[in-house]
Amino acid sequence: MRSRHHARMVIVLLVISSLGLAHAQDLRQILDLSGTWRFELGDNARWSDPSYNDSKWDNIKVPSPWEEEGYPGYDGYAWYRKHFRLEHSLGIEPVYLCIGHIDDVAEVFLNGTLIGFSGRFPPRVYSEARLPQQYLVPKELLRYGSDNVIAARVYDHYQAGGIVRGEVGLYEPDDYLKPDYDLSGNWKFNTGDEKSWAEESFDDSRWQNLRVPGLWEVQGYRDYDGFAWYRVKFRVPSHLRGRELVLLLGKIDDVDETYLNGKIIGRTGPIYSGIRKEELFTEWLQPRAYVIPPSLLRPNDENTLAVRVCDVWLHGGIYDGPIGLVEKDRYTSWKKKPRSIWDLLRLLFG
Repeated sequence: MRSRHHARMVIVLLVISSLGLAHAQDLRQILDLSGTWRFELGDNARWSDPSYNDSKWDNIKVPSPWEEEGYPGYDGYAWYRKHFRLEHSLGIEPVYLCIGHIDDVAEVFLNGTLIGFSGRFPPRVYSEARLPQQYLVPKELLRYGSDNVIAARVYDHYQAGGIVRGEVGLYEPDDYLKPDYDLSGNWKFNTGDEKSWAEESFDDSRWQNLRVPGLWEVQGYRDYDGFAWYRVKFRVPSHLRGRELVLLLGKIDDVDETYLNGKIIGRTGPIYSGIRKEELFTEWLQPRAYVIPPSLLRPNDENTLAVRVCDVWLHGGIYDGPIGLVEKDRYTSWKKKPRSIWDLLRLLFG
């Protein structure tokens, strides 16, 4: 089991690395952020603050190993900062920050808010340097007509360090399936695992609000691995009543079971207590799309979605979109051409 899992993951990493994440997911660049960034050795939480004065920091080329930019042999913590401006709104499509391959571990902030991370910091260091980093940007964080600041906290364990190579910039999807009814936004969220949480009658009023899509680690649940549930209530808009519908749930790390009005409508990956990462493959890359049985949907009344998620390690939750309802015919025609890493892997492995 372990050797087969390892061999598959090596192929996954080779595919992702050779294609480049931005190209493999059909992204187009909005703003090039490569070039000169500010740089400082050490570690200070104040350096994520957008108002911090970094004018006395060194300049460094991004992407490039910091060893090649005047810091040979340095292993440890360092911070990068990049200022940029946006003069107008970026529209309705999602925006991603691509920040290349980071050697070895990173936390990335936009205007003072953590939006993504890679690997694991000391004392139990885990490097994700082989994977290009791409983070969904909450659009409410962007400032138009004024200064925006990206701050990256980086830890290098050994050898090359920093934002070493790859695409660096803001990107948007080249071909995005916009839902006919958008369900992104605040959902109810709770850690733990109780089957009664699938029931529409369950009272979730005391649960926390969590932004969907978005990693739960960047929303107050850092280092949490295990089970958690999401819930949201909605009414079908009049223009979709009587139509065959598909629920889009974006991408989920790692596995899920999804319920509509107390009945299961979809599942991706093995999900049970005690599951190990060796038993998983590419579930975290697979876009979720579940056909909604017309008999379960209440077209003229409130409906309840409940999503049971199990995260085995590192990143967790409903982390990418689209999130919402789409007509089945429109979804089917959109899926005819492979567009994502998951589609490519499915062609490779069946």
